[in-house]
Amino acid sequence: MIRQLRIDVFFDFICPWCLIGKRQLQAAIDQLQSNAPDIEVKLNWRGVQLLPHLPSNGVAFKAFYLERLGGESAVLQRQAQVRQAGHAVGVDIDFERISRMPNTAKAHRLFEKVLKVGTPEQAEMLLERLFSAYFHYSEDIGDTSVLLNISNSFGFAEFIKSHDLDVSQQPFISANTGGQGVPYFVFNDRFALSGAHSADTLYKVMLETLAQQQGVLK
Repeated sequence: MIRQLRIDVFFDFICPWCLIGKRQLQAAIDQLQSNAPDIEVKLNWRGVQLLPHLPSNGVAFKAFYLERLGGESAVLQRQAQVRQAGHAVGVDIDFERISRMPNTAKAHRLFEKVLKVGTPEQAEMLLERLFSAYFHYSEDIGDTSVLLNISNSFGFAEFIKSHDLDVSQQPFISANTGGQGVPYFVFNDRFALSGAHSADTLYKVMLETLAQQQGVLK
């Protein structure tokens, strides 16, 4: 009998901990499916716009963090912390290359659209590409032309046009985490974790969720 584990993942593209958490989550899923191949894992990616009030064209990245954290030493300390956590899971973030802090509404709209018209595999590849666009290639994922180029590279030119990303006409509605930050993981609507936890912690919560589910089904 195949058992299902549904994981709702709340995220934003500008959050480095979401990318790091994505890697840790995948490692936990790989471990689960290696030990229990009868478990079917269903991921439900739910976009959260952390900074909805940013201008549509974003703001300067460095200036944003200097103001947010209060000074260059605090910014460098935070970036070093993120780099260290990223390296542990194979994520290399070059903060020096990032020039804009984008408004992510359009990127979320694009991802929502692909979830509807594409396959789960295409959605997963797009998710990776959008994270990479921001953290690895310093692309402005708040810019419509950048997003359409990315979309077209996946073969969606026929299905996704510029008006699909026009948030002035169709505002992006951010998922509700109930006041939690991102990443935020919810397992079968039973257990939740906030933050980029280790793969081992995520794996243990998966087992606990499945054990409780099994008890309910008996």
